[in-house]
Amino acid sequence: MNSLSLALWLKTHWRGLLWMMLLLMVIASTCLISHYHQRAIAAESKMQTQLTLINDLRQQQANAAAIDMHYTQELSDARKTIDQLQHDVIAGRQRLQLNATCRKPSTAAATGVDDDARPRLTDAAQRDYFTLRERIATATQQIAGLQAYIRAMRALP
Repeated sequence: MNSLSLALWLKTHWRGLLWMMLLLMVIASTCLISHYHQRAIAAESKMQTQLTLINDLRQQQANAAAIDMHYTQELSDARKTIDQLQHDVIAGRQRLQLNATCRKPSTAAATGVDDDARPRLTDAAQRDYFTLRERIATATQQIAGLQAYIRAMRALP
């Protein structure tokens, strides 16, 4: 085919070529639109997943904060109760009840005022008693708080 016959063929078929080029452009545009539409759908799905994850994490954080606040308040109340009891014992408004036995005085020992004393804890033992009570209360509240936290985390999806 020489250039003259090509020019003649183009002159007679230019409308068909134009329609074909237009059709190819529509097909290419449709493919590009479809591709970017699929990418937009995937990005939106990923964003929804991330928002759900963020909301779940916020809910977990709020639950953990509520549990922490609850058990911190209970621990504070237990400490106040122990401190009040200690102050009452020191002031003489309350006494520690002991389950103790006193040695019976020997028969050779003279009876006196010392034998009439009630059994009581030493000052150091009394302080240790309240320290132990406080530590038991702290450990109890910490364990209860951790158990509640674990139960709350298991309940979330």
